[in-house]
Amino acid sequence: MFGLIGKMTAAPGQREALIAVLLEGTGGMPGCLSYIVARDVKDENAIWITEVWDSKESHAASLKLPAVQAAIAKGRPMIAGFSDGVTTEPIGGVGLPK
Repeated sequence: MFGLIGKMTAAPGQREALIAVLLEGTGGMPGCLSYIVARDVKDENAIWITEVWDSKESHAASLKLPAVQAAIAKGRPMIAGFSDGVTTEPIGGVGLPK
């Protein structure tokens, strides 16, 4: 499995709109086992995104999907920045295949 955890900072006042965009572009991503969007409780503009994929290749392919491309284009103006993301190797857990 292939995992990513990243922190995105929305432009002031744009967090909820950006969350909506992130969630609307996530349906039907082949190989995506988990895609979680969460509000940072200490930073009113921050969003955490946690992803689990069956492979690194599936993640790369998802970035070419029309729905994902549309979400990126729509969300880009609402993004103030990104922190360093981390790549993980998920081993298992609730909702993931054994």
